[in-house]
Amino acid sequence: MGKALFEAVATSGDRSRYREKVHRCLDVLASMLNDAGFTEVRWMTGLEIEINLMDAAAEPAMRNTEILSNLVDPGFQPELGQFNVEYNAAPRLIQGDGLADYECDILDSLRAIDDQARKAESTIVLIGSLPTLTADHLVLANLSPHERYRALNDEIVGARGELLTVDIRGVERLRAANDSIATEAACTSAQFHLQVPADRFAAYWNASQAIAAVQVALGANSPFLFGRHLWAETRVALFQQATDTRPEELRAQGVRPRVWFGERWITSVFDLFEENVRYFPPLLPVLGDEDPARVLRDGGVPHLAELRLHNGTVYRWNRPVYDVMEGVPHLRVENRVLPSGPTVADMLANAAFYFGLCRRLAEQDRPVWSQLPFGTAEDNFLGAARHGIEATVVWPRLGEIGVTDLVLSTLLPLAHEGLDRFGVAPAHRDRLLGIIEQRCRTRRNGAWWQAASMRRAEQRRHLDRTLALHDMLTRYAALQQSNDPVHTWPVE
Repeated sequence: MGKALFEAVATSGDRSRYREKVHRCLDVLASMLNDAGFTEVRWMTGLEIEINLMDAAAEPAMRNTEILSNLVDPGFQPELGQFNVEYNAAPRLIQGDGLADYECDILDSLRAIDDQARKAESTIVLIGSLPTLTADHLVLANLSPHERYRALNDEIVGARGELLTVDIRGVERLRAANDSIATEAACTSAQFHLQVPADRFAAYWNASQAIAAVQVALGANSPFLFGRHLWAETRVALFQQATDTRPEELRAQGVRPRVWFGERWITSVFDLFEENVRYFPPLLPVLGDEDPARVLRDGGVPHLAELRLHNGTVYRWNRPVYDVMEGVPHLRVENRVLPSGPTVADMLANAAFYFGLCRRLAEQDRPVWSQLPFGTAEDNFLGAARHGIEATVVWPRLGEIGVTDLVLSTLLPLAHEGLDRFGVAPAHRDRLLGIIEQRCRTRRNGAWWQAASMRRAEQRRHLDRTLALHDMLTRYAALQQSNDPVHTWPVE
């Protein structure tokens, strides 16, 4: 988007025309859904991984522009903060050796960027939030030098009309304020994409919402921020608060936050796009030249650029995606609940668990969401983010149950069956889901390891909090290089 986006936002001021165009795009999407405008799904998947850069002192390294300029790989791009980059793995099927191919390709690509990072006196770290970040790092000057981020910052800060505040109560409490969206750069995630049939999209989105709590409990990896021990997955609370465009008065009126779990089970993908248009004002009103209705009438495939751009500024934890690849439109669920790391093996295990479980639940005769109130699913999600692998959730026919017990007794067998339906090779299925099983049996994930390591550094080695966090992050980065799952990592 770059410069054109910035100039459009800075000079047009015509939100009404953009809003009208978004509504036209929405009408065209409705027509495509009603007229079977989507071809048979191929079950393609995708992975995005956000990565932190760290210097030799275990501090964030503001070097992404330099590192990326020396890396010839279109899969990498800058992220919000100068200490962030994003990697987009090439989409693929997971049948056969697909998951193993993902792992090999990701490891190779990470080695390449780490080689470039080391030339810039830094290294890469896969972690939900860098524990050594401070408020001094998260300032406007440390945003990546791309017009898109500055435009987004201006729009969010302008909509809020006051400082963006953070107040998170966990093991300890953090209160902070910022005059920019730079705090959002502390949130780094691993995102999974699953292409699904248009007429079955609602089932896959509902299934993703139902299991979001379990995912975040098992994969939590963000317990520290600004030196405070907060939630097991602090990133969930931080992301919602750091991008909240609502002043206090609008929150009191019930205006929805842009980082949003949602408020109901859906019957069609149209429900989500329509809610996004109805509830959220545009942030980046950039108009293109396409007439989507004319393109559709002429037998073409509209790109619906305005609707897609608007959709990208509503940060659902499970986001609907409309896209066109090689002239063919498709829909996919973008699963955004998990943090980055701790290792590539851990992230691929999380992906296998999500893909398999989501497919199996979406194809049940009596779906789980028909037995689970939506508000309970959201409560499960927030409780899991707070307590991580020790969390309990409410599950149909089982009542309140520990997440690890639920996974071992009920969900892992379903994930196995789901991966079988994708045609995943049994050896890869068993290895990756075996990581999830052992994570549950040992009750150790990334958040647990970080907290245990920090606690031992403070209590046994008598380091102060700052030194303990730097020491923990240095050891974390070294252990990550092995690609051994985090439940096997020694604490000392």
